[in-house]
Amino acid sequence: MSTKPTKELETFDNPMPERDYTIRIDVPEFTCLCPKTGQPDFATFKIEYVADKQCVELKALKMYMWSFREEGAFHEKVTNDILGDLVAATQPRFMRLTGVFNVRGGIYTTVVAEHRNPDWLPPVPVTLP
Repeated sequence: MSTKPTKELETFDNPMPERDYTIRIDVPEFTCLCPKTGQPDFATFKIEYVADKQCVELKALKMYMWSFREEGAFHEKVTNDILGDLVAATQPRFMRLTGVFNVRGGIYTTVVAEHRNPDWLPPVPVTLP
């Protein structure tokens, strides 16, 4: 294969660092293994963030998400680990990661984890008449 999974997240300079804007990324093909049974778990990850100086590069993100395919992971831990790695790489003003896991044993799990830079003040929403 010409590409391989990796835990390395690449970034690029935010083209509009003076503006708060939201970047939304859906990763619909995440897989890892159940740490108890070794059976595959499937999830969709939704990433929402307000970049500061760096944005995550999408091909690197794809290779990073692929790197979990053979790892056993509880839903709660893998979601928080991914958020921690994305925050470490990009240092965003705000980031929310939602992991929507497919059914396991008749139960669906959704895990939402957030990071907020303590120096960032979110913009006030505009309400139009």
